[in-house]
Amino acid sequence: MSRPGGNVTGLSLYSEAITAKRLELLKETVPGLARVGVLMNSLYPATPMLWKETEVAGQRLGVALEALEVRGPEDFEAAFATAKQRNAQALLDIEGLLTFIYRSRITALAASSRLPVMYPNREYPDAGGLMSYGVSGVFLFQRFAAFVDKILKGAKPADLPIEQPTKFELIINVKVAKALGLTIPPSLLPRADELIE
Repeated sequence: MSRPGGNVTGLSLYSEAITAKRLELLKETVPGLARVGVLMNSLYPATPMLWKETEVAGQRLGVALEALEVRGPEDFEAAFATAKQRNAQALLDIEGLLTFIYRSRITALAASSRLPVMYPNREYPDAGGLMSYGVSGVFLFQRFAAFVDKILKGAKPADLPIEQPTKFELIINVKVAKALGLTIPPSLLPRADELIE
């Protein structure tokens, strides 16, 4: 990643252990969390890496994981039904593009299933989801602009290392937490970048 070569450079959306951090925050939010359903699409290229990180984190945190495959919007209802049937106390969304596109539907299913869900992007809490932890969109756009500026000034993309994200944001929808009967721990509130009331 330090010397991508060719005309390739940019920013990675993934950081090592980001899904582990999401699971830690979810466990901190949901008292007694022991079983988590994981929304995932095995066809998505990053899924194997994210699933492995999640499994390691689950073992470390003492949380059993249940893979919930979603390959299309027709799979969402079945995934939530399976989560409830298998006594998942919460969900972790590592899917990627599919659930992002259908985030309003996913957050509505979470609300009707009364399941707390940790999402990868701030757009989910904005759409009625409980919480998200992910790369700051503002940071990404600033870094994209810096890359464009360097290239327009003559830098070769091959000489610009692919950057890992360094700025993350925690967004909590307090209104959704109350609807789910959750009390956000006082230790978590000051760490949130934004609280949606």
